[in-house]
Amino acid sequence: MTSSLPTTKMANAIRALAMDAVQKANSGHPGMPMGMAEIAVALWTRHHRHNPCNPNWINRDRFVISNGHGSMLQYALLHLSGYDLPMDEIRNFRQLHSKTPGHPEFEITVGVETSTGPLGQGITNAVGMALAEKLLAAEFNRPGFDVVDHYTYVFTGDGCLMEGISHEACSLAGTLRLSKLIALYDDNGISIDGKVDGWFTDDTPQRFEAYGWNVIRNVDGHDVAAVDAAIAQAKKSDRPTLICCKTVIGKGAPNMQGSDKVHGAALGDKEIAATRDAIGWPHAPFEIPADVYEAWDAKAAGQAVEGEWNTLFKAYDERYPEMAGELLRRMKGELPGNFAGAVDAYIAACIEKKETIATRKASQNAIQAMAPVLPEFLGGSADLTGSNLTNWKECVAVRSNQPGNHINYGVREFGMAAIMNGIALHGGYIPFGATFLTFSDYSRNAIRMAALMKIRSIFVFTHDSIGLGEDGPTHQAVEHISSLRLIPRLDNWRPCDTVESAVAWRHAVERRNGPSTLIFSRQNLPFMERSAEQVAAIARGGYVLKDAADAKAVLIATGSEIELAMKAADELGKQGVPVRVVSMPCTDVFDRQDAAYKASVLPKGLPRVAVEAGVTDFWYKYVGLEGKVIGIDTFGESAPAGVLFKHFGFTTENVVAAVKSVIA
Repeated sequence: MTSSLPTTKMANAIRALAMDAVQKANSGHPGMPMGMAEIAVALWTRHHRHNPCNPNWINRDRFVISNGHGSMLQYALLHLSGYDLPMDEIRNFRQLHSKTPGHPEFEITVGVETSTGPLGQGITNAVGMALAEKLLAAEFNRPGFDVVDHYTYVFTGDGCLMEGISHEACSLAGTLRLSKLIALYDDNGISIDGKVDGWFTDDTPQRFEAYGWNVIRNVDGHDVAAVDAAIAQAKKSDRPTLICCKTVIGKGAPNMQGSDKVHGAALGDKEIAATRDAIGWPHAPFEIPADVYEAWDAKAAGQAVEGEWNTLFKAYDERYPEMAGELLRRMKGELPGNFAGAVDAYIAACIEKKETIATRKASQNAIQAMAPVLPEFLGGSADLTGSNLTNWKECVAVRSNQPGNHINYGVREFGMAAIMNGIALHGGYIPFGATFLTFSDYSRNAIRMAALMKIRSIFVFTHDSIGLGEDGPTHQAVEHISSLRLIPRLDNWRPCDTVESAVAWRHAVERRNGPSTLIFSRQNLPFMERSAEQVAAIARGGYVLKDAADAKAVLIATGSEIELAMKAADELGKQGVPVRVVSMPCTDVFDRQDAAYKASVLPKGLPRVAVEAGVTDFWYKYVGLEGKVIGIDTFGESAPAGVLFKHFGFTTENVVAAVKSVIA
């Protein structure tokens, strides 16, 4: 898109909208939008391929603002270029139920590709998007038919590059040579606390060169032509590119630009008036002249570029109809028609085999069963593949020169989780990645962001408790499962055997409105006999695994503690104390069931005891203050797993005594 309107006026429209919206809200960050305005003009008017009339066009370039506090830059771009984001929403910046929240939010604002704000995660999501593009292109493109062919552009600032996750993600991006990833670095030298040279003196260009990136240094970020040329140069590289743009934060505000004062607060009426004079913008707040709208309008250009692609894709569909249909199916997030049958057959096989194995192995078996019918499966592990067991026989490791479906993320748990989110957001793959449960702490904020965005990322965690054994308390998860259960929209599964593991995997794959964690044991767990009715009930998150006439109490357990609950129930039965055993592999799903079902599983008035090898507080929501919880409210110890379970009171005798105490 080209225009005869001076680029300065186009950039000043962004500045005006940013300062006016922040002033009206009396809240926000005008500095970044004002400082990156020319960079935005160069990218969005000369390179960014998108269609405001169809924001979900699958071959659009992806655009991410990693420094998400500068959200008004993105909202201004979307509004000016013709997306369905009217001026009333700009005026409503940061207000309840507006489509212009304080930080960009996926599926709240049309055209926003990912929720950003927690610094460093946006650029990491962008790595995932670029990786998805590269893998899909290798899988689906054919000579003369580059139907997957787009760039991922990301705006990033000093804060993002200080965050450790940016090191994890950008290192991997360089190793994998993600050449269609272009990052534009807003090098203004300012953060909330002031000039960053007191705490951030990295040689950032050299750092990225060490990662294997193409680095373009010392670009004047206020010169549209210079930024344009740098982007054009970046597109010729066979590596990801960092364009280092020297900018002035709050550019245009005569008394505040270049200082931390303009970073995260409204300019004030006096400074805004001075800014209008300084930049030659005589228009009233939220007033955009017709010639500015005309210059920014990307609807016709977007429809044209998508139209060209549609023509190409039509020819591709005629030549390769199966592949064309498969690509469209996967980008829609729909599962293959034979998926359900394959899982049903696998569950039936599990019931027939009755295997006593670790649930991490049961997980691998489930992956092996599903992978042949799920070409969109994209697995991985944070340097623990042989322990997490997320690989399968036919999987191929992703390398810089080798497409595949299994990623060695290296020791980068946080980076892995946020890259997975980027892959899920891009579309075409169902990503899953694994580490030990105790290291979910490293990944937690990316897991939270997946839940916030309601995307299908699958986080696999093995070695789920003191059952880890000799590695000791540094590696033994105690508080982690309960902590993960506190995250809204996150479904956490802790299965007890092969059948529950298969159901957990099925749920995670079929779920399209949020992420899941799948939590597995290191040690072997016995197979549990069930009726067909009970197998079907697993999908409800909690169900009666063992019942007894005239039960005196209910035992609730998950994962490895199901075996203990069943043994205790047998012993109590011998002593004339019949009890019900409830397996609750996913409390999140169980809590969404109707009241009648929940009451049928946990009848009112029946005393309850919960057993789980973790902190106890969570379980009082089910057992009440009168019930008992057998758990661990300290850290673990270093010893063989069997010794530890006995040491911490996970014994038949202790469970029997607890049940007797609540019915006394």
